[in-house]
Amino acid sequence: MAPSKVLAGARVVLPTGIVHDGRVIIDGARISGGQAPADAPVTDLSGHWLVPGFVDIHNHGGGGASFTSGTVEDVLRGIHTHRLHGTTTVVASTVTGDMHGLAERAGMLSELAEQGDLAGIHFEGPFISPCRKGAHSEELLRDPDPAEVRKLVDAARGRASMVTLAPELPGGLDSVRLLAEHGVIAAIGHTDATYEQTQAAIDAGATVATHLFNAMPALGHRTPGPIAALLEDERITVELINDGTHLHPASLELAFHHAGPDRVAFITDAMDAAGFGDGRYMLGPLEVEVADGVARLVEGGSIAGSTLTLDRAFQRAVTVDRLPVEDVVAAISANPARLLGVYDRVGSLEPGKDADLVVLDADFALKGVMRKGEWVVDPQLG
Repeated sequence: MAPSKVLAGARVVLPTGIVHDGRVIIDGARISGGQAPADAPVTDLSGHWLVPGFVDIHNHGGGGASFTSGTVEDVLRGIHTHRLHGTTTVVASTVTGDMHGLAERAGMLSELAEQGDLAGIHFEGPFISPCRKGAHSEELLRDPDPAEVRKLVDAARGRASMVTLAPELPGGLDSVRLLAEHGVIAAIGHTDATYEQTQAAIDAGATVATHLFNAMPALGHRTPGPIAALLEDERITVELINDGTHLHPASLELAFHHAGPDRVAFITDAMDAAGFGDGRYMLGPLEVEVADGVARLVEGGSIAGSTLTLDRAFQRAVTVDRLPVEDVVAAISANPARLLGVYDRVGSLEPGKDADLVVLDADFALKGVMRKGEWVVDPQLG
């Protein structure tokens, strides 16, 4: 067990607000509400920010490793890559594949979830619209038959966190109901649904919008489509990819204004190249070219996930989008933790919770990462 330690002097972001010259005591793997031992080492974080570890509910890989096709060692490398960038809790997302292969992948990923390396599994596809397939293989897409959706959920052995589907397809609403009954997040995405069809899916139990604005019809004045329905409904949390490529800053502002900070979850939608570099990669069966940090399909040019890490999303949200720090913390830590049902353990800096935290400098650049009381990135401050 990690020894007790004290982190002092930072601006600490708590659920109740910002505490200047704050003091956080770590007892082993958890945040303590008591007194630190007299001999506990003190890390001076003056001039820095201390925020909760980031929680990513939509992530396909990183560090050159794929959660969809990599070995156990590959997946662990991808998880570690994102930890180096502040993501202390991560859900592994798959992409469209054949049902047998996805079930096998779910079995492997569920073992890592049981070990505590992953927070769960997100199936993005194959139950999505060919009209809005993005970087998914069209020949492997299928309608969301509830029996097949149930097979994937069962293959995850209780570790399925979320399934993205297009609710307008045959079986869509019944699949949403099935997922809700089994405690799995039903997410609306890669969809060609109308405004009314989206409302029906929300009434059936859907609670998340998969990367809002991307892979769905644009907001129209006569055909408002899914975006309006998802933004206006208090039951929906909207995922946003804040990398400067997937969303115009005005779209991000629109989402925050209408949904409010308690209904936004920043995600990476990262693929293998995140934290790794430009080059050619495979996303499921499709080849991807990453140039200047932007991932696109070699064939067709569709955006193919991102190379984003959540520390960059945080910094951009504060410095470019000018969002309040407390709202960014909610979107990047607290809200996704609540969605996953793990807010009792992570997502905020409160006594009794895991000592998962991120140190940022005055310009919001990452300087330190702690997970369960151990430094993943030591701030090495004087």
